[in-house]
Amino acid sequence: MKIERQKMGTVDVMAPIGAMIDPEAQDFLAQLLKLVESANPRVVVSLHETAYMDSAAIEGLWAASDVLQTRATSLKLACVTPTCREIFELTGVSRQFSFFQDVSDAVRSFL
Repeated sequence: MKIERQKMGTVDVMAPIGAMIDPEAQDFLAQLLKLVESANPRVVVSLHETAYMDSAAIEGLWAASDVLQTRATSLKLACVTPTCREIFELTGVSRQFSFFQDVSDAVRSFL
């Protein structure tokens, strides 16, 4: 899996390219956890190129979200594909995240 990263102002945007399944997803999740544990984290994960994710990916995103909540912020998910959105809904974890139609909306939500 390829991982695109960019900085938009003070916000880090990560975009996994391909299915987020174990073991490939572990590298992405390790990079994500490193970001959320940094000073003053503002993180958006764009899932526009993620057609599918498994339970390990959901657990990793949840763990990152938990870390951010203890720091009075939240993990923002943007451009979530219909299949991935359904996975979030079916697993009952969708309320743990903030969802946005596009990355720029997610980035602006930090203002």
